[in-house]
Amino acid sequence: MYCLWCHEEIITEVHWGNFVHLYNPKRLCMNCESQLIKINGDRCSVCSRVSSVKKCADCLKWEDYEKEVSITFNASLYTYNSFMQEVVAKWKYRGDYQLAKIFQYEFEKEYIKRFSFLDKKKSVIVPIPLSKQRFSERGFNQAEVLADFIQLKTDPVLERLHGEKQAKKTRYERISMENPFILRKSINKTVILVDDIYTTGTTLRHAARLLKGNGCPNVYTYTLIRG
Repeated sequence: MYCLWCHEEIITEVHWGNFVHLYNPKRLCMNCESQLIKINGDRCSVCSRVSSVKKCADCLKWEDYEKEVSITFNASLYTYNSFMQEVVAKWKYRGDYQLAKIFQYEFEKEYIKRFSFLDKKKSVIVPIPLSKQRFSERGFNQAEVLADFIQLKTDPVLERLHGEKQAKKTRYERISMENPFILRKSINKTVILVDDIYTTGTTLRHAARLLKGNGCPNVYTYTLIRG
């Protein structure tokens, strides 16, 4: 097997621990894998931002801005370092769909760790959608790919209107933008919104407010990366 990033051959020593790899096949060589940095240590209890205080300044601002709490908390797995930025650019914007396999095992594992307290019968995954135009350009929705890694029912109840790419907007433009989502149907279960990156939290909070305003009791968010 070869590394999905640098294409070097992955050499695996033969021992009993290798049986784990039947479920978790190595997708990266040791060098590339070491450059994916997980979020460890102290973090904001709401947004997963690395922080020495329980609630970061951004989340305190959101509390002042929102009339009611939109998301209970966000869980994120990796930091957005330079290596991750390169991987995301190749995966999302240059269409290397197979790179998603790099994250499959750890993304599901972290979900179980952070959300196992939820009742599966009363919870559902909702991936953040792309607009029809953006989906046509890219050929896949990265949030749907990530959602499929989780062993829980997915319900695509959100639809997205077309607009300028989030990556091109300033922080202020993101926070002050109008809600870009339409709800196809109301949902009365706890929702876990899934997306690739939490940056300002605006996109996820827009989706959460729409869901909670139409019968959803609680919304959590789960992202691969905390920007």
